[in-house]
Amino acid sequence: METMGTKNPNRGNFHQRPSPPPFAAVSQSTTSFLSSGPVVGSEAPAFRPTPLSAPQTTRPFLSSGPMVGSEASGFRPTQTGKYDDPSIPPPPSSYAPPSVGPFQRFPTPQFPSTAQVVFPCNSALGQPVFSPPIRPPAGHVPSPPSSLHPQPQVPYVPMGSPPQSINHVPSSMNVPPSSLDPSFSAPRTTLESSQSAFPGYPSMPSKVVTQPPPVQSTPFATRQGGYGPPPPATSSPFLAHQGGYVPRPPVAAPLGVYSREQMPHQGSGPQMGAVQGLTEDFSSLSLASVPGTTIDQGFDSKALPRPLDGDVEPKSFAEMYPMNCSSRYLRLTTSAIPNSQSLVSRWHLPLGAVVCPLAEAPDGEEVPIVNFAPTGIVRCRRCRTYVNPYVTFTDGGRKWRCNICALLNDVSGDYFAHLDASGRRVDLNERPELSKGSVEFIAPAEYMVRPPMPPRYFFLIDVSISAVRSGMLEVVAQTIKSCLDKLPGCPRTQIGFITFDSTIHFYNMKSSLTQPQMMVVSDLDDIFVPLPDDLLVNLSESRTVVDAFLDSLSSMFQDNVNVESAFGPALKAAFMVMGQLGGKLLIFQNTLPSLGVGRLRLRGDDLRVYGTDKEHVLRIPEDPFYKQMAADCTKCQIAVDVYAFSDKYTDIASLGTLAKYTGGQVYYYPSFHSAIHKEKLRHELARDLTRETAWEAVMRIRCGKGVRFTSYHGNFMLRSTDLLALPAVDCDKAYAMQLNLEETLLTTQTVYFQVALLYTSSSGERRIRVHTAAAPVVADLGEMYRQADTGSIVSLFCRLAIEKTLSYKLEEARNSVQQRIVKALREYRNLYAVQHRLVGRMIYPETLKFLPLYGLALCKSIALRGGYADAQLDERCAAGHAMMTLPVKRLLKLLYPNLVRIDEYLVKASSMADEFNISRLPLMADSLDSRGLYVYDDGFRFVIWFGKMLSPDIAMNLLREDFATDFSKNQVTLCENDSEMSRKMMAVIKKFREIDPYIYQLCHLVRQGEQPREGYFLLGNLVEDQTGGMSGYLDWILQMHRQLQQNA
Repeated sequence: METMGTKNPNRGNFHQRPSPPPFAAVSQSTTSFLSSGPVVGSEAPAFRPTPLSAPQTTRPFLSSGPMVGSEASGFRPTQTGKYDDPSIPPPPSSYAPPSVGPFQRFPTPQFPSTAQVVFPCNSALGQPVFSPPIRPPAGHVPSPPSSLHPQPQVPYVPMGSPPQSINHVPSSMNVPPSSLDPSFSAPRTTLESSQSAFPGYPSMPSKVVTQPPPVQSTPFATRQGGYGPPPPATSSPFLAHQGGYVPRPPVAAPLGVYSREQMPHQGSGPQMGAVQGLTEDFSSLSLASVPGTTIDQGFDSKALPRPLDGDVEPKSFAEMYPMNCSSRYLRLTTSAIPNSQSLVSRWHLPLGAVVCPLAEAPDGEEVPIVNFAPTGIVRCRRCRTYVNPYVTFTDGGRKWRCNICALLNDVSGDYFAHLDASGRRVDLNERPELSKGSVEFIAPAEYMVRPPMPPRYFFLIDVSISAVRSGMLEVVAQTIKSCLDKLPGCPRTQIGFITFDSTIHFYNMKSSLTQPQMMVVSDLDDIFVPLPDDLLVNLSESRTVVDAFLDSLSSMFQDNVNVESAFGPALKAAFMVMGQLGGKLLIFQNTLPSLGVGRLRLRGDDLRVYGTDKEHVLRIPEDPFYKQMAADCTKCQIAVDVYAFSDKYTDIASLGTLAKYTGGQVYYYPSFHSAIHKEKLRHELARDLTRETAWEAVMRIRCGKGVRFTSYHGNFMLRSTDLLALPAVDCDKAYAMQLNLEETLLTTQTVYFQVALLYTSSSGERRIRVHTAAAPVVADLGEMYRQADTGSIVSLFCRLAIEKTLSYKLEEARNSVQQRIVKALREYRNLYAVQHRLVGRMIYPETLKFLPLYGLALCKSIALRGGYADAQLDERCAAGHAMMTLPVKRLLKLLYPNLVRIDEYLVKASSMADEFNISRLPLMADSLDSRGLYVYDDGFRFVIWFGKMLSPDIAMNLLREDFATDFSKNQVTLCENDSEMSRKMMAVIKKFREIDPYIYQLCHLVRQGEQPREGYFLLGNLVEDQTGGMSGYLDWILQMHRQLQQNA
């Protein structure tokens, strides 16, 4: 039996130290991520289909892909595995923010709390249409003030003086790890709030504590990174690796941020330059609050750290090991691997990696291709590791030692080369596999069980009345036809079509025909395939017939008034056509399946279910038919992409399962209308069809002795405990995984990781892409923090939290994120607070300065925010599916989008788009000026915000006759006209789209004060403000700070 993941062993409980002595670790209960995925699923599907109480099993599927031979021999056979989500405790009652700033006096404006009016839902990752379905808050919501910049200033507050001395904590003074409790019993506290006139706008100032301004500090290093998904699992809960987190002491900080000068740390590891004397930078945010009190004097919220430069890939990792693969392919949550289980138990953050095996190479670089024929690929004969830059050659070049398992292997005569005086091969620079961290091998015949499959595209298209009237059918037909010449793999590419409403329509595309022949099957209970050999045809040979079909498709059904959808039987028919061949199945679904197997019902409208233990059932598949079909598709190397269009409920939770387990993707277009969404659908479908794709792939990650990956998160099927089945892979997909120690104590100084992706290219070659990286093993928790990667940590947090929503309430998923951050900050604080007299301050490592803000943004994301009234069920599920597959940079941008002012650029004389400087603003209402024009960009859409007092000339130049039109009717579009200002505006929009070519961002125009449109598109997404009943950034920080103090 196959399971959704592999099991992480529970950690033992550690004795708790009394709180009075310095550096005492506070005992903390942790909540475990319970996962209960389908037994047949990938370890990391975006959503877990099976409820916790009823795990499902299905027959294990046999690998039918071309993975055999030497690669296969390195892979372990199918095994049963359990996989667990890391545990996460409930939310803190309060939290305090960090501040930075020059060593000076400065005015501290009162920080206003915004109202707790619950916003209607945020728009989905797809673009909303006409009037987005919004549930407005109860009661009347007054219009926001015309100016968004108020706030009187309070008197200057003098700074404290720096400490006279700084003491270094000896390495022997380690904090005992905190005990772990696998229950969910920790109390949840509600967030404090103050009412204001409108959410997102300042009003009644909240009470604040007197706080001296921050001190001059070394600038915040923007070292952050990756992204990681959550895992499904068996029905039994279990703890994932976590625990306290205790870095080495840095500098004492009276107020503000300080950097510690060179400070030695204890730990084992390879030569890393200045590692032995690496500086321990940490930040201290001075908040003069005590447990149970509020801040009674203004704290400068501008001093809070914000990722205004976006994601910055970690550099120190590459500097330590220059032969490592690029971080765009592999990012660890920390580049310092703990050497013991006790260290792991004190690292409360996820320990793992984010892998994007086919990420686009950096500009000017290509992954080198190596062909070992006729000698065969050089691999370790025991662990099957591929030869890489970290293997060592001995015995005059006749033997090489594997860096993963340390076995000594013989060097074949064809691969032999002499060694120089330093023990390096003389042909080292001519061998990419020995000098580059990323390489691609041409696989010989033994790596395939059948000839490499050609690229196959099969389209399953809804032609019911809603699909025709929305314009979806016409846009899809036109886009497919425009892409036929660009499909990869020509002239081997194959193509086929099925359409459906209440019946199923097959199309004979045989090359000898001049027009396609339609065959209709109306018996939905006993599906059969007529002319099975002529439904999936070679595109080059049948091009005339395919063109004729696409030209006539929209007119063929223009008078169709059928409202039914036999989607389930049509899906079975498509599988029968593709079952022996494999390929990519693209589904265009416009109506809730209503006939035959797989029919679905309306659900999610019962408000009483939310907040109960049954709430999560709405976010998992209703019918096991979809899980079973996904498993069958994966066995036959069929990847499924789902395009969902509807202004009504379509059950993304069920339909998305098809993409989740087959390595596919969900595209969601709520209330689709071709007049608005045509360009978006055209761009995204064209990219899906024409981007380079790896077919019938499998992926495995090998680790050095003593460590292994135990759970995986993303869209795939887990074929064995560590082998991921991926019918199709592309550059837009990322996968996350959690790491565990198999030994109590690691004795090596370095751990190596090797990602191997065996796949078929569109050109028909069997290839193996290999990414290799090394990381030091350390005995110092402080070093783990110094090498932490915020982006990768947030990515894993995101996936774990989304998977948790498939078994628990949304509130519990949000609480677990907040609690794990609090536990990590507490562990860090226990290391330094007493020794450096930082008892009244919240301190955090420099590398994780953005983690609290990203945690807040994650809790406010569409997938996790609020409850019934805050996002429609389909929107929420579609957002979760998208976030499960996003690479790190795109995920971080979605969580903390760009907010850019643009009117000042537009009025400048003769500026070019290339000269436009993208200066990001904090995501709060105070950043909006009523006289300005702003662009909000989260990577999925643009929101153009027109201030009430914006110059009429700008609005007239951009909108012409639509200048005074009500934007709420969604009929005003931003398009280029003959004015210079309009051309500059569209050039900037084009530049933004080129930065994120993956998704076509539609422009949504919003005028200040237009409700509920303004709240739906913009104000509800300003994550630093108090909106939708959730805390703002400052309140979030204060809650954490108070909780840290209460347990100090």
